[in-house]
Amino acid sequence: MSNRPPFEFDIRVSTDKKRRTRGRRGMSGAFETSQRGCDHPGCEDAGQYRAPKSPDHLDEYLWFCKEHVREYNLKWNFFSSTTEEEFQRMMDSDRVWGRETKPFAQRTEEAKAWARLGIDDPFEVLGEKATQSKAPTSGITRKLPPTERKALEILEAKDHWSRLEIRKQYKSLVKDLHPDMNGGNRSDEDRLQEVVWAWDQIKDSRHFRD
Repeated sequence: MSNRPPFEFDIRVSTDKKRRTRGRRGMSGAFETSQRGCDHPGCEDAGQYRAPKSPDHLDEYLWFCKEHVREYNLKWNFFSSTTEEEFQRMMDSDRVWGRETKPFAQRTEEAKAWARLGIDDPFEVLGEKATQSKAPTSGITRKLPPTERKALEILEAKDHWSRLEIRKQYKSLVKDLHPDMNGGNRSDEDRLQEVVWAWDQIKDSRHFRD
């Protein structure tokens, strides 16, 4: 009868044990096939028990005999190189599983009223903000020709304003700068001419709504 294993591989338990003898770890935690010596100074016993070198090198090991690995483990302190402040930060972080926490938002009275009806409105689309659109707060919000951009700077206007809003600003500046409104003082005449030029660039522009 042929000794060839069925299905081209040997499924016997004894064969599997032989295959895994190298580097096998026993029930006591010892690496029974280790050929290392104990790393404790002066000890000549076999080093069958491993222990991390330091908290910063957990993947690098020292090898000890059973007696000295117990001694090493008793003195082991993962936080030995950690300052009090670092330790406290780690403790605070562990309380929330390492995730940053944020305070709960305060609900307005209107939001509470919606909640009583079983409606959750976290973005307040049903409240005061329903018909409000936020205007751009700062900086350039859209592309404009250089002349119109310069005109807005002269008029001290924003590029998201309507033509009507810019016209009101223009009239206000003309009123402040015109000699007739300043007792005949013509010191602001150059500035007034700039304002008039700026409004000429904006009034017929297709980039501003009425």
